[in-house]
Amino acid sequence: MNVARQVVSFLGSRGLKLVTAESCTAGLIASCLAEVPGSGACLDVGFVTYSPSGKAGFLGVRHSTMQAHGLTSEAVAREMAQGALQQEASCADVAGSNTGVADAAPSEGPPPGTQCFAWAYRQRDGQIVTFAETRRFSGGRNEIRRQAARYALSRIEHYFNALGSRR
Repeated sequence: MNVARQVVSFLGSRGLKLVTAESCTAGLIASCLAEVPGSGACLDVGFVTYSPSGKAGFLGVRHSTMQAHGLTSEAVAREMAQGALQQEASCADVAGSNTGVADAAPSEGPPPGTQCFAWAYRQRDGQIVTFAETRRFSGGRNEIRRQAARYALSRIEHYFNALGSRR
């Protein structure tokens, strides 16, 4: 079974809905899920926020976080996931976010292929628990983006299970 089908099955079996907050993957995470029949039951909203102003305006990522850590950082990915999950119009329980560099970066930036992810989960008591990772993928620009989208999906169940008794 492919990753997207596994995620749709996992989310559907638990009655969970997902919101995505994507930068480098530019909607590929949500698009991968949308290819699976029945995904409408578990995919709530997808945000594509490439620019700093989009990250701040739509997801509430603080400018100070972007300045202190850079756009390709776990700190930004965390705030993207948390901001997406806290949107008033969203009914999601889980958020996945991605920000990264798919091709040549400025000399002082992270190396090409660097991708930062975060997964945020709304607990029964309303608290949000967030996990983050940084990975580096190789290949051309679009292959890196595809790998990043698949990886983001592959960790949803893993981190849900890591919540343990906190659920």
